[in-house]
Amino acid sequence: MEKKENYVIMDEVTIPYELAYGRTWTQFFDGFREEKILGSKCPKCGRVLVPMRSFCPRCFEEISQAVEVSQEGIIISWALTEYEYFGMPTKPPFIGALIKLDGSDTNFLHLIGGIDLSNPEQVRKTVKNGMRVKAVWNPEKKGHIMDIKYFEPVK
Repeated sequence: MEKKENYVIMDEVTIPYELAYGRTWTQFFDGFREEKILGSKCPKCGRVLVPMRSFCPRCFEEISQAVEVSQEGIIISWALTEYEYFGMPTKPPFIGALIKLDGSDTNFLHLIGGIDLSNPEQVRKTVKNGMRVKAVWNPEKKGHIMDIKYFEPVK
């Protein structure tokens, strides 16, 4: 039997959707409108979780207490992205980082900015785990994760 090649159709599919934030994330993003970063404090173990959560993933306790955390923290881990893929938060190049904000017990994923990204070798010499960073806010707030434009190195 003769082997036939399969036809391939390349196309893009977009799916419109709505996402209801719910009580916890609505409160979290309302904080962004006021340039505040809020965390959830577990009543059992006392951990502060950022972004906010409605229950503690360690204790499985419901959380209702919100606390404001610092807009500064340290880089735990980071990656320089130079190629484009679907669903990116911004056009490359950009740095995505896990940031442990002062006053929180978890890592917060966001962008690092205020750094020249044109030379990857220089980026690797500049950005380091443990580096202190602070939030830079967009002037227009939409109640969205990108209300924080990025975190920049603390001088």
